[in-house]
Amino acid sequence: MNHRIARLREESVGSKVKISSERARLITEFYKSGSADGKSEPVKKAMAFKYLMERVSLPVEKGQLIVGLRGTGPQQVPTYPEICTHDLEDLEILDKRENMPYKVDEETKKMYEKDIIPFWKGKTTREIIFENLSKEWVEAYNAGIWTEFMEQRAPGHTAGGERIFKTGILDIKEKIKNKIKELSPTDSLYYDKLEELKAMDIAADAILIYAKRYSKKLKDLAKDEKDIERKIELEKMSKICEWVPAHAPTSYWEALQHYWFIHVGVVYETNPWDSFNPGRLDQHLYPFYEKEIAEGSLSREQAKELLEAFWLKFNNQPAVPKVRVTAEESFTYNDFTKINVGGLKKDGSNEVNEVSYLILEVLSEMRTLQPNTAVQVSVKNPERFIIKALEIVGPGFGEPPFFNFDGVLLKMLRQGKSLEDARTAGVSGCVESGSFGKESYILTGYFNLPKILEITLNNGVDPKSGKKIGLSTGDPCTFKNYEELWNAYMNQIKYFMDIKMKGNDIIESIFAKHFPVPFLSLWIDDCVEKAKDYNSGGARYNTQYIQVVGLGTIAYSLTSLKYHIFDQKNIRMDELLKALNSNFEGEFEYLRQVILNKTPKYGEDNDYADFIAKSLVEKIVGVIENYPLSPIRKASKRAYFLPTTVHVYFGKVTGATPDGRKAGQPVSEGVSPVQGSDKKGIAAVFRSVSKCDWDKTGGALLNQRLSPDLLRGNENLKKLAQLIKTFFLMGGHHVQFNVVSTELLKEAQKRPKDFQDLMVRVAGYSDYFVNLPKGLQEEIIARTEYEEI
Repeated sequence: MNHRIARLREESVGSKVKISSERARLITEFYKSGSADGKSEPVKKAMAFKYLMERVSLPVEKGQLIVGLRGTGPQQVPTYPEICTHDLEDLEILDKRENMPYKVDEETKKMYEKDIIPFWKGKTTREIIFENLSKEWVEAYNAGIWTEFMEQRAPGHTAGGERIFKTGILDIKEKIKNKIKELSPTDSLYYDKLEELKAMDIAADAILIYAKRYSKKLKDLAKDEKDIERKIELEKMSKICEWVPAHAPTSYWEALQHYWFIHVGVVYETNPWDSFNPGRLDQHLYPFYEKEIAEGSLSREQAKELLEAFWLKFNNQPAVPKVRVTAEESFTYNDFTKINVGGLKKDGSNEVNEVSYLILEVLSEMRTLQPNTAVQVSVKNPERFIIKALEIVGPGFGEPPFFNFDGVLLKMLRQGKSLEDARTAGVSGCVESGSFGKESYILTGYFNLPKILEITLNNGVDPKSGKKIGLSTGDPCTFKNYEELWNAYMNQIKYFMDIKMKGNDIIESIFAKHFPVPFLSLWIDDCVEKAKDYNSGGARYNTQYIQVVGLGTIAYSLTSLKYHIFDQKNIRMDELLKALNSNFEGEFEYLRQVILNKTPKYGEDNDYADFIAKSLVEKIVGVIENYPLSPIRKASKRAYFLPTTVHVYFGKVTGATPDGRKAGQPVSEGVSPVQGSDKKGIAAVFRSVSKCDWDKTGGALLNQRLSPDLLRGNENLKKLAQLIKTFFLMGGHHVQFNVVSTELLKEAQKRPKDFQDLMVRVAGYSDYFVNLPKGLQEEIIARTEYEEI
């Protein structure tokens, strides 16, 4: 990287994360003013967004080539009191906590105490949600059966499609104008549609105002700039901001700035989980790159510098502050923007191009927390592409992860997407497949499989609280065979899933009614055409996901129960229940060692254990997909298998399990085997995992840890590339690698100040190892380290 980018990177990485009170102050000011009283909810939200775009700060980092920032400066994070108002205790926790703090100055605390908290009390979306959920839902939530994504964040989790890079705001305004003309008062939804279109038009004007403000600021900065080269840059940037996002971009630089204005607009309007992202960026940028390279108006080095400047914009915007359960389920500054490279074109041909390699090169050099990447691997992609990505994995950065694009395509087709829409799909967040620019695929929370087994083994009672929160499925000591145990467990799964699904539909209705997002709706296909908001089902495709957690732990636990109690009969059920209740302490440690050393294990290519994992996936997916479409968005119900950091929290609330895991220890993450249990190599793990049918899910996360020696030398890289391709041909969805030794991780725990830059793969993202809580550090260390392929 050149001097400019190195300095910008140093500023981005070195700045402390702090809360910016500006957005909270402005949004409160707007609603206090009463200027939107009597307006429809969509128009009210659009007016609020416009109020923000007219007034928010316009930071310009010294030397930056891309402008726009959510917040008042790098690493300065706004809050969203209309969704979740942090109380003074929350602010104190955020300010003082040891890991992942958000510094809060005294002025912000005083403003919250005097203005923000009193005004929003009783009005926030979070409060509305909890007021409308059932007692059973709240009890299960408090017990750690599930988490809820929408309690401190808003729906989002979508990505931009190719239309973003081919469309200007003025084009969309013209479409809105024509759509309003088409509306008929005889339509029973005439008023709702009209108000939504009005809101969209106001939101479109808002981003134009924001861009014009930047254009003027850049022009003013250029007038005062003494450095001639920078003066010319600022003048050009001013002209770019005059052109985009009003018009479709015509150059590579314009395309990056155009997208960035849209990104900032989406994440200022609300705090979507996960953050918006540009999707298949290599595909979107290549036409601009190819044309300008041919003309001689852009060099490869210039393209790389612009992309690196763009890269740092993501890193300057940490995730909004999270506390309590929401912090436990996603304890990171990472806001999960994911840039996809590779895969296929709309016509089904290989998509890998020169920009794909340029993005990988930038990833390798920048090594920042954000953005995340996704290498989409198709059988039609060249092997050189995979090897280039593996070369970046080698130094132990945790990036990039690898995805089975042909599998993503199958998933999309199975869900009813058209072939063209499926080919332009990808993954966002951690590992979540979706149709980019066309789908609202909203995540609703994590679902704790091991905890539900614990409740099953206690006949519906949560032993942690002593409360009966599940079904009475019978005393396990009376079960005559494994099938009775399996049926009892599945009945509990269905019982809790019923409660969760009802809650999901209630929350969907609340966001549809109280929190439209007219600006985001501009960029997702069919929202304008239907005159319907993104949160109300305006997108072409609508999906509602539950994230299933603890597959490895539950597969191992059920295998242990089946094998030892019902098949081998070398352990009695009453004996095991006593061992679980005593956390395998004292006399029960011997029994734990029998389980750990004599049980067939998922992850070791053992059909006995793998069949149970396969049956779990098939049954749980079947339960979820059998629910009717959601009432508002008409969203189909689907499953992801991924944890972020919630497997640590779920472990804290779950007692000892029949796989020998002790109470409080993390449950397994993603679809990985139980940490440290897989002893037969990476190929055996791939064979075990691929026996499950992941094409029926939206995605499944697999973590693997490799010795650094395994990625040294071209022959090793070729072997690993072939292994990944074989895994994907067998049906695997995703794999990511930590390439760091156990010794190094333990040394980093001892001397954290000397390892500030050590980054590891956590779940569907990378993070700084020394910033992670101790429990999560230990979980990563416990993962099996492979020393041969």
